[in-house]
Amino acid sequence: MFFIMGITDGRKDFNFNQLITCSICGKYGRFNVFMTYTVLSLFFIPTFKWNRHYYVQTSCCGTVYELDPEIGKMIARDEEVEILPSHLTQVSSGRGFTTGYKRCRQCGYETTEDFDFCPKCGTRF
Repeated sequence: MFFIMGITDGRKDFNFNQLITCSICGKYGRFNVFMTYTVLSLFFIPTFKWNRHYYVQTSCCGTVYELDPEIGKMIARDEEVEILPSHLTQVSSGRGFTTGYKRCRQCGYETTEDFDFCPKCGTRF
């Protein structure tokens, strides 16, 4: 008899909409809420999840916050919740504040590499 099992990390995105004015970049955006976890799979079937963390990412600049676990559980149960600044702990700054960040005006391709031309459509940066 043999067993096929494995431990992997996973991510689940939630359908949550809350419009905001970002405190980092000052633009309008919305919160994208997701959960990360570790899962044990037996015969490719997820059987046990642990190490759950809830995060919020802004759509305007990409700043990531860790969300209060109780609020995250309420969002996972599809309850009506408003995320307040007291529920968030900043994990990383948004992409608009890293040096060397480039975005193509033609196709929207984003990169931190030092390209003169967009690798996707060929337009000059």
